[in-house]
Amino acid sequence: MKAWRVHAYGDPAQVMRLDDVPEPRPAAGQVLLRMRAAAVDFADSLLCRGLYQERPERPFVPGMEMCAEVVEAGTGTGLQSGERVIAHALPVHSYAELACVDARSVRSAPENLDDAEAAAFHFSYQTSWFALHRRAALRAGETLLVHAAAGGVGSAAVQLGKAAGARVIGVVGGPKKVETALGLGCDVVIDRTSQDVIAAVKAATAGRGADVVYDPVGGPAYHQSSKVVAFEGRIVVVGFASGEVPTPALGHLLVKNYSVLGLYWGQYERREPTAVDHGHAELSRLAREGVIRPLVSERLPFTQAADAVQRVAEGRTTGRVVVMPD
Repeated sequence: MKAWRVHAYGDPAQVMRLDDVPEPRPAAGQVLLRMRAAAVDFADSLLCRGLYQERPERPFVPGMEMCAEVVEAGTGTGLQSGERVIAHALPVHSYAELACVDARSVRSAPENLDDAEAAAFHFSYQTSWFALHRRAALRAGETLLVHAAAGGVGSAAVQLGKAAGARVIGVVGGPKKVETALGLGCDVVIDRTSQDVIAAVKAATAGRGADVVYDPVGGPAYHQSSKVVAFEGRIVVVGFASGEVPTPALGHLLVKNYSVLGLYWGQYERREPTAVDHGHAELSRLAREGVIRPLVSERLPFTQAADAVQRVAEGRTTGRVVVMPD
């Protein structure tokens, strides 16, 4: 079978190689899946560069979430051959025609989402769900500021913020992404390439600032967040797409009485899988009701997976990019 593998660390376009490899066989507690669609995550580029929190032994197949068909499932897994499912987190190996995954990481695919949308559903929405509800306790009527609002996790945060009854301000980079963020439901959109983000947020909130800030970017975005978070507000740090890990100024945090919260969703999968199950049920309900829907901007052939990961790494995409079988 064909699989994209990483043999050495570096930029995805340089180190991802399409190899012929033996078909995998499921071990106890695993399920054999046939990939129907694989969503591209920014974390895939970190895996390729050796910068992710976890480092699989090389050569490895990257790819952290997919929609798939069950080929073979062991007894006790509760899964049936031919069932359409989603699989997520490490180790999934979704940039391969076939993959063996832990049965615990497999869940039902929402029926009203197509394969590409289902592939892009779990990781982004679970991350945003836990960030906004578990960590920040977002309440109806509060103001939510979302950095990279037209991106993968940002677009999910916008939709979930609106579903929670928040007023949502989105920060994006460029006029095209402004249109995308408005289409997602943002009440206010700020183009960081042409506007002063701090001044624009203060103007949009009458100087009060945002109650909750969702930050998957880090670097300059975090420093902007600390200037515009409201008194007793919450900044949720989701990732560092900018490549810069900021250092919070604790004196400023103390004086303004705000909180900085971390969110690494993978910890919940390991520590509290029942909480993830609950989130999946709630998110699937919202998807059925049409309240949320993954923003899939591009559907690319399997042979272009390396280029797709590279483009996401460089921030040259909007919404989610999904790789489909040729």
